[in-house]
Amino acid sequence: MRRTMTAVSLALAALSLAACGGGSPSAIGSAGSNATKTADDVTKTLGEKIASVKLIKTYTPEDDPNHLLGRPNGYTSKTAFSDSRVKQSDVEYLGSDAVERGGSVEVFGDEAGAKARMKFIQTVSKSLPSVGEYDYVNGAVLVRVSRLLTPDQAKEYETALNG
Repeated sequence: MRRTMTAVSLALAALSLAACGGGSPSAIGSAGSNATKTADDVTKTLGEKIASVKLIKTYTPEDDPNHLLGRPNGYTSKTAFSDSRVKQSDVEYLGSDAVERGGSVEVFGDEAGAKARMKFIQTVSKSLPSVGEYDYVNGAVLVRVSRLLTPDQAKEYETALNG
């Protein structure tokens, strides 16, 4: 168990340390919307559409674990959220803001930044399935969803993001 947790921790650290670099007009993260959405705005909307979502943390440049907030090729805002459908026994050794507890919203300056980040995360997690996640992009918004949710539960995030 300790080796598994160490491997998972190292994989999560790899995801956290690396930096990287159009939806429909009515969607949450749409490039066509007039107002720039923040991660807080998107998380609030997700919570209105998915009852099990709860905002856990809004990050600042000082406490962002990825060191991407406000930095070159990084996101402009980031939040972590929990989903009460994730079993607590599956995440008891993880931080309170770990993606596995529910997910994360990252908002970039443009859609290219969100897509680049998603591609990077998916490339890393492809070789480390134990840190995989569901990722959805709409415009400049990337929603990262816990792999501990079922595919149908995760699909609710895609629907909410694009609806």
